[in-house]
Amino acid sequence: MALDSTVRPLSELAERYGQTSDNRIAVESMLDYLPLPAPTVIVRADAVFVTVADVDDLGQWLLELGGKIHRSSAADGLELWTLLTQTPPSRKRGQVSVRVSVPVPMGESVMDYIRAAVAA
Repeated sequence: MALDSTVRPLSELAERYGQTSDNRIAVESMLDYLPLPAPTVIVRADAVFVTVADVDDLGQWLLELGGKIHRSSAADGLELWTLLTQTPPSRKRGQVSVRVSVPVPMGESVMDYIRAAVAA
């Protein structure tokens, strides 16, 4: 029996959906026991993207999970600060990449421990 050319794309789609679902479960489970601010969560197969309200919220994530922060210009006097981190290890799912971002006005006062985590 010849394989239909649509089988592979559908299986890839199912795999991406499964990975996205696993990532959602991992982050939701983590947030059940770590009370981190997560007002906006977008789940993808490769990572979970969280947008927080202010730089202090970003600091909470940093203190709890560690990681490195990247800054980039977001235009109009803003910078986007993004923490690259991971969920704690799980036997079932391993670790999930999490990207926590916040827009910060240029020149805004930021705690030293947060500045120290900015990748060189």
